[in-house]
Amino acid sequence: MTARSRFPLAAVASALLISAASFPADDLIAAARAHPDSPELRQAIANAFPAPDLTKGLAAASHGPDFFFAVDTPGDPRIVIDENDPVPMASVAGTSLHYYIAQLTTGRTHNYHYDLAGSSFGGKENVPAYAPESYLEPGVPQGVLSGRLTHSSSIYAGMESNYWIYVPAGYDPGTPAAVMVWQDGEAQVERDGPSRTLNVIDNLTFHKQIPVIIHVFLSPGMSGGKRMRSIEYDTVSDTYARFLLAEILPEVAKKYSLRTDGYSRALAGESSGGICAFNAAWFMPDQFSRVISRVGSFTSIQWKTGQPDGGNDYPFKIRKEPKRNIRVWLQDGFNDLENQFGSWPLQNIQMANSLKYRGYDFHLSFGNNSHTRTAGFAESPAELIWLWRGYDPGKTSENFEIDPAEKSAPMYRVRVVNRL
Repeated sequence: MTARSRFPLAAVASALLISAASFPADDLIAAARAHPDSPELRQAIANAFPAPDLTKGLAAASHGPDFFFAVDTPGDPRIVIDENDPVPMASVAGTSLHYYIAQLTTGRTHNYHYDLAGSSFGGKENVPAYAPESYLEPGVPQGVLSGRLTHSSSIYAGMESNYWIYVPAGYDPGTPAAVMVWQDGEAQVERDGPSRTLNVIDNLTFHKQIPVIIHVFLSPGMSGGKRMRSIEYDTVSDTYARFLLAEILPEVAKKYSLRTDGYSRALAGESSGGICAFNAAWFMPDQFSRVISRVGSFTSIQWKTGQPDGGNDYPFKIRKEPKRNIRVWLQDGFNDLENQFGSWPLQNIQMANSLKYRGYDFHLSFGNNSHTRTAGFAESPAELIWLWRGYDPGKTSENFEIDPAEKSAPMYRVRVVNRL
């Protein structure tokens, strides 16, 4: 068996077809609409949620835009979703159970809590409302995820990193494929886990909304018992890009046929992984041209006195240094971090304005999320479709230009809303 045929891709992928799944939210909503005051609804709620979650106000179930919230408390609680006004909840007769059914915007996260006699109670932040593409459609074949692989680095001396390779069902060994490297890759590999990345890839590939891409899910490394994540990800230099080009991608290319043009290479990551993705493209735009940065840490984490550049300098580097031919999606929220390293929301807005000022092909998605991966996970289909839009396998380059609608839009502005 040759290196390129280690996994029987076509046979496995064509056999793995997914049927429609049942979701607790669907069952709860159906029970509430059919039997709003019945023992059936009471039992359905008890079966769906642990009792402590109900009494603490932490019980919620969702499927796409459909949400079912439940709380077990005396009185008349009202639910507050995002920045909206409190609304009353329905009650289950003869109990202290209350519930609320809502349809919420997909492709983003939502926050909720309860108002009970004027006091805030329970709730959660960063609850994802997944778009349809995050649930594997019936009839869409699954790709193949490798087992965990380990790489020993020479560029980062003594560092060992784990990674996984995901190959979509449409991969043809005779046709070199695009490649995308996901930082903190261990967070992406559970099919129905919080990221749902594998479902998104399969759906979008099947519907030809993205090209056939070999996905590399790469975890940060360890060296002598030391976590290397911040050194790899937050350092403003070309080291990580060289690590990918000289060590990781050649290992993947021993198994699968990869394209080598920067037009066909993308990177994605969250937090420090977000600035890491941008770092690689910034220093080597001829090798990596597409970037997704979620809650990106464009802050001073690895900056030190006397050091030329830190992540906090990027908004100004973008404005003053030669323009790179890259496409960038930025995602953040106004509840993101404020700490000794900087302000994540303000830095991401600064990044967006600088990219806009220089005419970059960019998009800023800005919500109410805190420092979480979940917001990026929720909008993953939109991110990937936007990032790979217009991709032509017959080309090896494209001059990325700012979208006309973005070009005519105003700069982002900050308004202080939590103080007089």
